Amino acid sequence: MDFSLTEDQQAFAASARAFAQGAFAPNAAQWDEQSIFPREALRQAGELGFMGMYTPESAGGLGLSRLDASLIVEELARGDTATAAFLTIHNMATNMVGRYCSAATIEQWCFDLASGEKLASYCLTEPGAGSDAASLRTRAVRDGDDYVVNGSKVFISGAGDTDVLVVMLRTGEAGPGGISALLVPADSPGIAYGKKEEKMGWNAQSTRMITFEDVRVPVSYRLGEEGQGFAIAMEGLDGGRINIATCSIGTAQQALEEATAYVKERRQFGSAIADFQATRFKLADMLTELVAARQMVRLAAHKLDTKDPQASTYCAMAKRFATDTGFEICHEALQLFGGYGYIKEYPMERHVRDTLVHQILEGTNDIMRVIVSRKLLMDGALEVIK
Repeated sequence: MDFSLTEDQQAFAASARAFAQGAFAPNAAQWDEQSIFPREALRQAGELGFMGMYTPESAGGLGLSRLDASLIVEELARGDTATAAFLTIHNMATNMVGRYCSAATIEQWCFDLASGEKLASYCLTEPGAGSDAASLRTRAVRDGDDYVVNGSKVFISGAGDTDVLVVMLRTGEAGPGGISALLVPADSPGIAYGKKEEKMGWNAQSTRMITFEDVRVPVSYRLGEEGQGFAIAMEGLDGGRINIATCSIGTAQQALEEATAYVKERRQFGSAIADFQATRFKLADMLTELVAARQMVRLAAHKLDTKDPQASTYCAMAKRFATDTGFEICHEALQLFGGYGYIKEYPMERHVRDTLVHQILEGTNDIMRVIVSRKLLMDGALEVIK
């Protein structure tokens, strides 16, 4: 396997790095402190194609591979983790619209989504259906040319600030086969948004509960066929796990670079703390683990791009490993800053706060372990690692 990047891939990464350092990084602390949703910065990202990275070109996107997209996301996360993470959620929802909606609905919504002129939220989690997504209860009942939607969703990123909701809901019987997906305009009558949750991190994106009360949605806004929603959701989550793992890697890379620069300058006992062997060993471990996590994520993205039958397992392994590793690298980087790492004047404490939630969302890391161990016990290690 060739681990080198093509000229095009290097250009994607360089473009994303320049944009993140110019548009995200200088504002990240203010967005976090004041809980500002950076809509204008996201619109600017759309001008570069970053709001529809792997959405089909026929629907206004760039049509990139998941590997190419991960190179971009990694650089964006170095500028601001929370904003990059929302951007990936928007990309997931936009790709679903571009792949599964009717031509008329794609024309009406997807081009604006892919350009960043409109923003999308993805609505799967419910108060009683988190890790057990197949048990969701929000229901859509057919009434002529419309569905009437009732129920609620929680922990929805961007809720109240976005234009479109891609909602997983029940149109049939219990279980995954009764779930469908709808595009719901975010300002539809009957939609109510809960309070903006006060969170430990990810403060640059709003998180709210959404309640649907007799919300009418045209049947033409359905994604795919009735009963196809759970398959669409799971397909989206494989890519979502790559996305959030990549956000962890990008943030960890930034934290490691900041810590490396700091230990060269910080002097104690007459020497730079970079001269102490304990510091050097810690930096060596952090870099080694970062490279291992990055390669695992890129391998999983490659498996997804090539439709490898083991792709879901690799996505779960990569998500578990990279989000755990990314958080630990940020934590170790904070330790190298000493007391300064705990002060908000420095970005290190924000890196730690923003990466912690990556171990929870897109399926908790314990759920990733369930997925991987189930595959291992069913098929054996040799089958998994092919």
